[in-house]
Amino acid sequence: MEINKNDRNLSASTTLMLSRSDIEGLVTMAEVIDAVETAHADISNGIAAQPAAVALTLASSTAAFLAMSALADRQGLAVVKLLADIPENTTRNLPMQRSVVLLVSQETGAPTAIIHGQIPTRIRTAAASAVATRYLSRPDSRVLGVIGAGDLAVEHVRAIREVRPIERVLVWSRTVTTAARFIERVGRDFPDLMLEVATSPQDVFASSDIVCTLTPSRDAHVQGAWFKPGQHINAVGAPPRPDHREIDSAGMARARIFLDSVPMAMHDSGDLLLAIADGTITKEQASIEIGDVITGAAPGRTSTDDITLFNSVGLAIQDLAIGNLLVARARQKGVGKEIDLAA
Repeated sequence: MEINKNDRNLSASTTLMLSRSDIEGLVTMAEVIDAVETAHADISNGIAAQPAAVALTLASSTAAFLAMSALADRQGLAVVKLLADIPENTTRNLPMQRSVVLLVSQETGAPTAIIHGQIPTRIRTAAASAVATRYLSRPDSRVLGVIGAGDLAVEHVRAIREVRPIERVLVWSRTVTTAARFIERVGRDFPDLMLEVATSPQDVFASSDIVCTLTPSRDAHVQGAWFKPGQHINAVGAPPRPDHREIDSAGMARARIFLDSVPMAMHDSGDLLLAIADGTITKEQASIEIGDVITGAAPGRTSTDDITLFNSVGLAIQDLAIGNLLVARARQKGVGKEIDLAA
């Protein structure tokens, strides 16, 4: 479900405030996957703009703030998302990453919505992996592996199930408790799935057709030596910092690399930048965006033996896409709070 710029159902004078509880369950994963796919195609077709983010840090703190923006003609919107990455929050029983999204009308500059960022970020991130999986993985892929077992891992199972006939899921986590919670949650939602806890990340790669790496890692814990011919990898978890990575340089060199955005990845992806810095790969080896694969401007998987890797840093255009869906559905259902910021 999408609102185009010519649709006048949105209020012209108020801003919709959507809290975390307002957002829960408003849109389906299938809707978000389609919206995110269209957003990436729009970048390729030149009707959406996705510049690199602006990173803000101070020497006195380990916290980082990322200002992410995008512009889309299809929805007639601009977006700014402020992402706070605060490692110390783990000791405060708070999320390490927190964010807020502002949608603005291209036509008038009026703020359309202010949205709590946690759930939309998680859903659109999984949706982006599903889009890449749809275009890059083998169609007969049936075994999904996830490295990491938190909320993002659960969303990835939901998303990948929308695009591939997954029958079995292998999960690895550093903690037994987290893995057990993942098995319970996924088993409740998908009782037909075979679920298994792997003893190591290497075991996940040994048995999986598709692997999603979903840990907020600083140091590479995934080795390219584990990759199998024909495998597809979604490298998702490392925070958007140039010194954080999940995949080692050998892994980046073994795979055919696809990016959500070249400017964003060259700014924020430690997986990519560290492999370039040590000379294992070149910038030219990481120059294809998934949007160009969607539109046919660039090739995706070329053989059943290709090892494909989608390096996802997360884009504001994805936040715009899901934000547009959330605003439309919320106004249909009377969810959220309308305020007049100009009053």
